[in-house]
Amino acid sequence: MTDNKTSPEQERKIRVLVAKPGLDGHDRGAKVIARALRDAGMEVIYTGLRQTPEMIAEAALQEDVDVVGLSVLSGAHMALTPRVMELLRNNGQEHVKIFIGGIIPDEDLRRLMEMGVTGVYGPGANTENIIRDIKAAVPV
Repeated sequence: MTDNKTSPEQERKIRVLVAKPGLDGHDRGAKVIARALRDAGMEVIYTGLRQTPEMIAEAALQEDVDVVGLSVLSGAHMALTPRVMELLRNNGQEHVKIFIGGIIPDEDLRRLMEMGVTGVYGPGANTENIIRDIKAAVPV
């Protein structure tokens, strides 16, 4: 008799693209998050520093990701995030969840969530909360 249940090894892994848009050159936080997500069993693609929204959207398409995590410390989150989201929509990737980490003023949180961002995290955010939120947002 065969068992139709999938083993943990056969489960599809959540694919996450971690990106540093704009001119900000500080990537320690992005690397910490990338490692924590990888340790939690997710497939993580880190694009590196100084990515344009176009480069991020193209990488998300090529890598067939479930999540795009943007790390923005430059204050340009209200310009970069909507552009990344627009490009993802144009690529037919409306299902991709957007998470943002970095220096995000409280007054921008509501606006980011209204435009469709799934989660926003500031400095010192608990990686277990981020992992939990991603798992809750992406059905596998």
